[in-house]
Amino acid sequence: LGWGTAAAPANPPSCLSAPRNRPEGKVLETVGVFEAPKQHGKYETGQLFLHSVFGYRGIVLFPWQARLYDRDVASPVTEKSENVAGHGSKEVKGKTHTYYQVLIDARDCPHISQRSQTEAVTFLANHDDSRALYAIPGLDYVSHEDILPYSSTDQVPIQHELFERFLMYDQTKVPPFVARDTLCAWQEKNHPWLELSDVHRETTENIRVTVIPFYMGMREAQNSHVYWWRYCIRLENLDSEVVQLRERHWRIFSLSGTLETVRGRGVVGREPVLSKEQPAFQYSSHVSLQASSGHMWGTFRFERPDGSHFDVRIPPFSLESNKDEKTPPSGLHW
Repeated sequence: LGWGTAAAPANPPSCLSAPRNRPEGKVLETVGVFEAPKQHGKYETGQLFLHSVFGYRGIVLFPWQARLYDRDVASPVTEKSENVAGHGSKEVKGKTHTYYQVLIDARDCPHISQRSQTEAVTFLANHDDSRALYAIPGLDYVSHEDILPYSSTDQVPIQHELFERFLMYDQTKVPPFVARDTLCAWQEKNHPWLELSDVHRETTENIRVTVIPFYMGMREAQNSHVYWWRYCIRLENLDSEVVQLRERHWRIFSLSGTLETVRGRGVVGREPVLSKEQPAFQYSSHVSLQASSGHMWGTFRFERPDGSHFDVRIPPFSLESNKDEKTPPSGLHW
């Protein structure tokens, strides 16, 4: 299985291979052996895996329990009236779902750059830092069903600058990679800014949009408070027809009473094509409000091969702050 050429197979082979670092990229070497995916229970810290959609190698750092609000799943609740987030759709009940904080193998990042931003966790910079935001690259959040587990005899199977700072090899354990104290301390210290609590999902004309918002903290600016959030969005084409994202249209409501409209070409400077061969695209962006909470919703406009357009709904989601925050995010300052 060569990296970055296609999504992972539905029924993976027992042996996992990747191209060596040669210009032609055609020589494969064995990197591990696939294991049976877990139907029940959670994967442990140190579990190696292949991402079933984006095809990168990764390793599990720790799990999160999130509430998944899937607007495609019928709810027994009756129709509700139009709310601040528009749509006027059915009340959606959340169900508990497992996501994982993971490290992405740096060798695979070039192969997935057209399909994903090779996700990063973003933090608010310290007050004495001139940058408003800074990011730790190669950190992602992965849903339980996206993990194809494998094992390896390599003591350093994942190339990432944090791998050996966070994990160490222990041949007596299964999986044989265990958390160092630095990983536990980092998780404990940055828990409010790392934890995902809600995941929102909705499908329109076979295009599924998944949104995960993260609260990032508050900063004081010009005698007012500014609250920051990051949101990660995944677009998936569930059909065989090729489509291309052309425009975004956002509505941002703040508890302070403001309603902002944002229109623009594409997303993060890109107009991704979603095809059967590369059906998904993932990116992150940020939003700030001068209030402790708000809502976002909107649409993505897609173009078909014949030139016609259609709008895909972005599920409405809340922007909530952590009321009990005490310290700002600290990133990698131990």
